[in-house]
Amino acid sequence: MSKPSANTRTKRTVQTTTLNGQRVRLVTSNGKVTVTQAPVLEWRLQAAQIKALRAMPEYGRQFLLAGGMEAGKRGPRAQVEARATGMTAGHPDLTIFLPGGKVAMIENKNAEGRLRPEQKTRHAELAAIGHTVVVVKAATEAEAAERAVSLVRGWLAAPSTAAV
Repeated sequence: MSKPSANTRTKRTVQTTTLNGQRVRLVTSNGKVTVTQAPVLEWRLQAAQIKALRAMPEYGRQFLLAGGMEAGKRGPRAQVEARATGMTAGHPDLTIFLPGGKVAMIENKNAEGRLRPEQKTRHAELAAIGHTVVVVKAATEAEAAERAVSLVRGWLAAPSTAAV
């Protein structure tokens, strides 16, 4: 049997799965498997924020919210329907309706997430007409929820004449 040459490349594979209730990455390289923590899914960050924001005593009296699913995976027909009904690529995940007609938005990213080009464009467009968009980068659901609650409390405490 011949020895592999020094130039032989080994295939590296990465797979994300659940192990003992935790999301993990299995990385295989050179016959060795390494298990590392996988980043939390962004929809889970948003769900944690929604739950925490709706639990605030101010919810429904001083602010309302709407969550978006613009980033959801869709087939070709569903993509056409989404665009036709106004879903806009890059729109932030959460829209917060504040007193005095103010609107602020939250975009979620996990610890490894980066803004896509359409998100950068959309966020800049929203800022250009006076809306606040904040990117919340979080490693855990609890951290994302805490940041969202803190942002909303700050926005509610801002004087009504100040820009949010």
